[in-house]
Amino acid sequence: MITKRKQWLFCLGLLLMLLFALVAPAQQLLPDTDKLQLANRYYQSKTYDKAAVLYRELYETTGSQYYFEIYLTCLIENGDFEMAEKEIKGELRQRDQEASLYVQWAFLLKRQNKVEEGDAMLDRAIQSVMPDKTDYLRLGNSMIGRGEYTFAEKLYRDGSRKLPGENFHYELGRIYLYQRDYLKMFDEYLQMIRRDETALVRVESALQSAFRMDVDQSLQGLLRTQLLKRMQKEPDVLVYNRVLIWLFLQEQDFSNALRQQLALDRRTGQEERQLLELARIAGRNGAFSQALQAYDYLIAKGGKAASYKNAWLERMNLLYHQFIMNQSADQSPESVETQFEQTLNLLEYSAATYQLIRNYGHLLAFYSAKPEQAVSLLQKRIELPGLSRVQQDELKAELADIQVFLGDMWEAVLLYSQVIENNKTNELGDEAKLKKAKLAYYMGDLKWAKAQLDVIKASTSKLVANDALELSLFIGNNINLDTTMVPVSRFARADLFSFRNQKEKAWAVLDSIETDFPYHSLIDDIYFRKANLLAAKGDYEQAAEYLEKIVSNFPFDLLGDDAMYQLAGIYHQHLGQPDKARELYKNILSQYPGSIYVSEARKKYRELRGDFSGDNETEFFNGRDVN
Repeated sequence: MITKRKQWLFCLGLLLMLLFALVAPAQQLLPDTDKLQLANRYYQSKTYDKAAVLYRELYETTGSQYYFEIYLTCLIENGDFEMAEKEIKGELRQRDQEASLYVQWAFLLKRQNKVEEGDAMLDRAIQSVMPDKTDYLRLGNSMIGRGEYTFAEKLYRDGSRKLPGENFHYELGRIYLYQRDYLKMFDEYLQMIRRDETALVRVESALQSAFRMDVDQSLQGLLRTQLLKRMQKEPDVLVYNRVLIWLFLQEQDFSNALRQQLALDRRTGQEERQLLELARIAGRNGAFSQALQAYDYLIAKGGKAASYKNAWLERMNLLYHQFIMNQSADQSPESVETQFEQTLNLLEYSAATYQLIRNYGHLLAFYSAKPEQAVSLLQKRIELPGLSRVQQDELKAELADIQVFLGDMWEAVLLYSQVIENNKTNELGDEAKLKKAKLAYYMGDLKWAKAQLDVIKASTSKLVANDALELSLFIGNNINLDTTMVPVSRFARADLFSFRNQKEKAWAVLDSIETDFPYHSLIDDIYFRKANLLAAKGDYEQAAEYLEKIVSNFPFDLLGDDAMYQLAGIYHQHLGQPDKARELYKNILSQYPGSIYVSEARKKYRELRGDFSGDNETEFFNGRDVN
């Protein structure tokens, strides 16, 4: 007689067997990493016979078709065609619905110059694919991986007919890109978004990839032509207008982008979010006129518009940055003050406008010479309801900067210390540490300043640490050579005047050092500071002259790479001499391989040369997107 205990043990045994059956296959899916690494090494060294053995074992262990396809490739590359065909036939007996096996068979046949038989096998693959979009995509990727673009196109056309409600516009667009049939590519992508506007972001990403592969920079013009034709033929399909706006933004043609966006808003009344984003992009790229025009348009809609307050706020911040970047000749500190007051009276002093309040305080102190009024403003608003601790500390940090302007260094130290205490783990606290250390430098206590900077460079964010390292090296290099400390202390005084935005005083001090100590090691630093002062005033030609002196006469000093990078930027962005800029970026790569500017210099050099990475092109046209 079976007892309850025996029944329980029997059921437990069955349960354990079932669990083992479920778990064992999952364990088998994990490849032997050592074996995989060895197989990959053999494959990369073209030792295909040894690689084939290992990939076969990996396939048997994991069941992954990926390893089987590499195994077949090894057999084919090793010339073992008979074994490869035998393996494919064996797999087909077990998985006769796996259409990608016919693609591998076709590849095998074509390697034996049996082209017609290979094409027939590819047709058989298309006939065998299951009526499911996922299966079509998997088979299409297999064909693309073998370079069979024509048959992949045929497959997707077949899928569009046989699968109700499905389309393969995106996949066909990629195929035409690989074949460099750009008109057909654009046609598929535009058809795709015509059917489904939510696919716009995906199409824009695909177009960006295509533009990166554009050798002669002709694709953007070709796309513009296609868009204009479609817009004339189908004026009610507004998604074409959106693509055209996006294209203008890629070209940084903000005037035409804005013109199109405004026209679209007048038709739909629903483009406020897009107009705000366009204004932000234009502002970030220095197209202040177009950005302001967009903000003014939104403001003119009145208070009922959802974007009304945001437009006012962002417009004021843009005007402020335009002014301090010296990009607006007709703006005086007084006129910017007036606009701050108008904006803050409209939006009110609140947590939502705290950044405006901070900027307004900075303008009053550092540009309008009204530091007491700035202190009063910030002290009054630092306790606004709704401000977070970090926002309060941002205002407090600005207040500390203004105390430095006023010369009350001890009050500044106190405020910086409070900010540091409240922000031990964020960027604001790191910046306050650096500013506090700079106070000792400004006051001529150079050794104490260096000691503080050495601590900061090892314990803060990368950006702040780099600044601390640069100043620490500067102090260390110069005080070791200078027994009097006078030139370095005087130089620190010039930096204090620059911080206070007192450019004439800073220039006078730098001149005095150059006159009194004409052979001092500070000469290249003086040239660098003068170049920055001139650039801040918009005098880029004279700024370039000083940077040229550093590049020519002090190439191996600490500022050699800094000067060359800034000089390249001035030639590129302000003096309209891209050839000179390109050569300088190239020189950074060869002369300063360890510079922090190498990555950006390489990027800008390639942009100016108008080319792209050949490795990326090869990957892309082998069927893998490169982002």
